[in-house]
Amino acid sequence: MNFEQEISTLLSSSNFLIYILTEEEERLEYILNNISNKLFKQNICSWNFIDGYTNNPNYLQHGKRNPLEALEIIQNYQKTNTKIFFLKDFYLFINDLSVNRKLKNLNKWLKKHDKYIIMSGTESQMPQTIQEYITYTQLPLPNKQEIRVEIERFFQILNIEQKLLIDNLSKSYQGLSINQIRKSISKILMKKPLESEILEQILKEKEKLIKQTEILEFFYTTQKLQDIGGLKNLKKWLKIRHSTFTKQAESYGIKMPKGVLLVGIQGTGKSISAKAISIEWNLPLLKLNISKIFTGILGGSESKIQKMIEICEKIAPCVLWIDEIDKIFTQHQNSNDSGTTNRVANIFLTWLSEKKKFIFIVATANNINKLPIEMLRKGRFDEIFFVDLPTLRERLNIFKIHLKRIRPLTWHKYNIYYLSKISQKFSGAEIEQSITEAMYYAFHENREFSTKDIAQSINDIIPLAVTNEATITQLREWGYSGKVKLA
Repeated sequence: MNFEQEISTLLSSSNFLIYILTEEEERLEYILNNISNKLFKQNICSWNFIDGYTNNPNYLQHGKRNPLEALEIIQNYQKTNTKIFFLKDFYLFINDLSVNRKLKNLNKWLKKHDKYIIMSGTESQMPQTIQEYITYTQLPLPNKQEIRVEIERFFQILNIEQKLLIDNLSKSYQGLSINQIRKSISKILMKKPLESEILEQILKEKEKLIKQTEILEFFYTTQKLQDIGGLKNLKKWLKIRHSTFTKQAESYGIKMPKGVLLVGIQGTGKSISAKAISIEWNLPLLKLNISKIFTGILGGSESKIQKMIEICEKIAPCVLWIDEIDKIFTQHQNSNDSGTTNRVANIFLTWLSEKKKFIFIVATANNINKLPIEMLRKGRFDEIFFVDLPTLRERLNIFKIHLKRIRPLTWHKYNIYYLSKISQKFSGAEIEQSITEAMYYAFHENREFSTKDIAQSINDIIPLAVTNEATITQLREWGYSGKVKLA
C-alpha cells in the first residue's frame, strides 16, 4: 500500500484527526490535494501560522497567528463544502491547553459533519492527553518511481536523453527528499559533468544527512577486495550476491542480501572486508559508532538507535559497517542500566529481521560467546563467516600485496616464500607491521630495507595468537566445528 492509498483508507475509515510526520510540507500538500480531488472532487483548505487560511475564499487569511481561531473557524463555517483542512506545523500548538481541548471537542463534530483535519509536523511525540483522538502516520521519502518522474521532468526541460543515466540517478537519489533532489540536480546538470562526477556529488548530498547524528560516520575508502589476501570463500559469496543487483534478478524473484557477520581473530581482514564491499558494490559506507549509542539520559539510547535506523533507511541503498558488534551486548551488561542494553538490542535485532530497504550490514566480532543466540539464527544475517589466521598461501599473497603497494618495481626481489614460512601464526595486520618495522630499521641506517630486515621484524614481534593462545585456540576450534562457514 502506497502513501496515497494509506491516507485514502484512513479518511474512509472514520479517522477525522490525522497527524502526518514529515519535513516535506510542499510534497505532502500536493499529495493531499490529489487525494481530496479523487475522493471529494475539491481541493483542500490549508492553514499556516503566519498567513492563516490561504487557498479558500471563505476562509482567506482567517486564523492568522491564532491556532485556536483556526480550529474554531472550521466549526463556524460548517455550511461550506470543504472536506479536508490541512494545518501546517500544528504539532507546535497541541500542547496548549485550549488547543488541546478544542481538538478533543472537534473530534465528535468532525465525525457528524464528515470533515477531516490533517496536521503536519516534524516531531513524532504527541501529548498523551490527545493521543487516543489522533491517528499518526508518516510521509515516506519518495520512492524510485517518484524520483524517476522528477528526473525525467528535468531531462525534458534540458533536452537530455540518457535512459541509463536516469536509471542510475533514480537509484542514487533514493534517501533524499524531492526538494533536495530538485536543488541537487539543478546544480549538477547546469555544470554538465561526467556521470561519475554526478554520482560523487549525490554521495556528498547524502553525507550531509549523516551529520545529523554523532553515531554514524560516512566512511571513505579506496580498498578493494583484491587488496585482501585470502578469504576466497567470502569473496566468492560476495561476487555471487553482487550479480543479483539487476532488474533481471528482481524479476527472477531473488531477494536482496541482508548482510554478513564476520567472526574471527583480530587483524585478519574483517574490517577491511567491510570497506572493500562498499567499493566493489559502489555503495556508500556508513560506520556505526557503538560507543556513542549509550547515554545516561532515560530513553536516550533507544532514541539514538532509532535515529541510526532512520538515517540508514534514508541513505539506502548502502553498506552499514558495525565493527566489534559484540560490544553492543557487553558494554553495560554488568551495570545497573534499568534494561537499556536489552531494549537497544531488541530494537536492533527486530530491525535486522524486518528491514525492507537495501542496507547490507557487515558486522564484525572477536568473541562469539558474547553474542546472543538470537543474533546467530538465520534471518538476522545471510551468513556467518569465520575469519582464521592466514594459511601459508594466503601469507604469500598478503606479503605480495603489501610489498607491491610500497615497492611496485622491486617487490619481486624480496623472498616472500621464506618470509611466509617464518610468519606462521601471524595475522594480516601483523604481517603488515613487520614490513613497517623493517622500513624503520633501514631508513634509520639510510639504506633500502631487505628480506633480512623483515625477517628480523618477524622474529621481534610476538603475535596475538601466542600472547592470547588459549582464547584464540578456543575460537579456532569453534570456527572449524562446522557450525559456520570458513571465510
